[in-house]
Amino acid sequence: MRHSKSWLLVCVLIFGGNVFAQSRPPLVKLSVDASQAPRKIFHATLEIPASAGTLTLYYPKWIPGEHGPTGPVIDLAGLKFTASGHELPWRRDLLDGWTLQVEVPAGVSVVQASLDYLSPTATDQSQFTAGASATDKMTLLSWNTVLLYPAGWSANDLTYQASLRLPEGWKFATALPIAARTGQEVQFKLASLTTLIDSPVITGEYLRVVPLAENPHQELDLVADSAAAIDVSQEVLDPYTTLTDQAKKLFGAQHFRDYHFLYSLSDHVAHFGLEHHESDDSRVGERYLVDPELRLSEAALLPHEYVHSWNGKYRRPADLTTPDYEKPMQTDLLWVYEGLTEYLGDLLSARSGLRTPEQYREELARVAADMDHRAGRGWRNLQDTADAAPQLYFAPKQWMSWRRDVDFYDEDLLNWLWVDTIIRLQTHGKKSIDDFCHLFHGGQNGPPEVKTYTFDDVVNALDQIASYDWRGFWTERLTNHGPGAPLTGIENSGWRVEYDGTPSEVMRAWERAHGEINADYSIGLLLREDGEIVDTVEGMPAAVAGIGPGMKVIAVNQRRFTVAVFLDAVRATANTAEPLQLLVENTDYYKTYKLDYHGGEKYPHLVRIDSKPDMLSDIIKPR
Repeated sequence: MRHSKSWLLVCVLIFGGNVFAQSRPPLVKLSVDASQAPRKIFHATLEIPASAGTLTLYYPKWIPGEHGPTGPVIDLAGLKFTASGHELPWRRDLLDGWTLQVEVPAGVSVVQASLDYLSPTATDQSQFTAGASATDKMTLLSWNTVLLYPAGWSANDLTYQASLRLPEGWKFATALPIAARTGQEVQFKLASLTTLIDSPVITGEYLRVVPLAENPHQELDLVADSAAAIDVSQEVLDPYTTLTDQAKKLFGAQHFRDYHFLYSLSDHVAHFGLEHHESDDSRVGERYLVDPELRLSEAALLPHEYVHSWNGKYRRPADLTTPDYEKPMQTDLLWVYEGLTEYLGDLLSARSGLRTPEQYREELARVAADMDHRAGRGWRNLQDTADAAPQLYFAPKQWMSWRRDVDFYDEDLLNWLWVDTIIRLQTHGKKSIDDFCHLFHGGQNGPPEVKTYTFDDVVNALDQIASYDWRGFWTERLTNHGPGAPLTGIENSGWRVEYDGTPSEVMRAWERAHGEINADYSIGLLLREDGEIVDTVEGMPAAVAGIGPGMKVIAVNQRRFTVAVFLDAVRATANTAEPLQLLVENTDYYKTYKLDYHGGEKYPHLVRIDSKPDMLSDIIKPR
């Protein structure tokens, strides 16, 4: 199709004269110097083709998988633009701080940009790739933090020639194809901007590569702050090999050239998991692989991010599939993107042996109990937690129960279990969620690609597996307000949630990993080990008595607060008519609160329903 002069004039008016000066997408050269990573500063230079006029450049804003405008532009420093040895004037867009306008004089064909990225020191997990990423011994480079890209082209159209300088003696791992390495300089093959940003690099003094599978190649890349942190036995590593096999059986096909589990072990980086098509960026504490209890607390992290290669990267909601990193994403289908992934990741943790069947059931009970005590379900429905995800990802833990956070992860774990049991019941055990995954996420083996979907596509695929009113089911699940959590899937599977005074192995691991005491199910109180109150559950004894987040427990029944003293006192409430007394500090004032509670400690467990077959054990059985 040919374009008229008037159409071109419209493009110039909308996008600026520089954008369409080139008939082909530009090749951008990017050189990153990470040799000062221990100082938490990264230097980058770019060569960007340009012509006379205003060159519009974007710093990546909407980062895939982070579901919000999270690009860390606040940590961009030392920004300069030059051409032919002369510095060029530039200004930030007043309506969008991620957009920069550079004035390019006549006769210029290439603009040089230099910038520094300042990696934060705070380990706030809600920051994702904007969080702490470097220590004295290791770092993880997210390419979106160290580059700019020209407006007017999609991320798939733009090509980058990237290189990376490593600190002396450090090793590295990445899914990004490598062209050459000379000393500490790594040259990567030409890649689209999409592929580049989707391919982070881990590097460090202590790095261990564990082969997991071939055809396609898959490996576990461990980087840590010490050699001891990655000195784990083959018995610990074997389930990750099983994970690759079980995932292939679950989905029926793989959509990557190879896959790298990039696993960072440090107490000084932000802790989270972020999906990529051919890798994942998962970060936990330094001792999490060598300590069985800590390892259990994050047993589903790598399975979750791995599942995203199929559900989130290959199959992706149409509203989350944008042409670049400047266009806003819409998060209304995160109940599939993240919710289904949460269910499948937990399922694979059991099928692979990362959790025992009992540990899987204990985790399911913990999730069910948490959602059953999520008071905010009374006013905020599940759909709104997805719609508000760009804001809720950055909400504090205080008031989480009443505000709700991004708990479409946990609530939809329960909902997709319910779906799995409906499929099994409707087909008399002949089909399951595995058949849906084969249909929806399977297809042919091959390199990365994106196939978008809508609400209707999900409903139609479920209909092909089992005849049921799936539209009505999901409409009700997304808009209801309880009461209580959606526990029908657990009950359909032959189990129910009950409470007693003994914490499960999973609950103990969760409390230790978070440094918290979970009394949500008894007095409705979540507090840190120093007595600081993280949250209260509206309608339960602590909140009714007047206690709120941000306060601090100083004494329990007139004795100085310790974890043991607190738990002993809660336990003793089952045997006394006297109220539980908490001396609480609140903004420099002290007050004793009396809690009318006499139920003792309460922790959730799954108990068999003898009148129903044990469907759950079959669901998590290895294939």
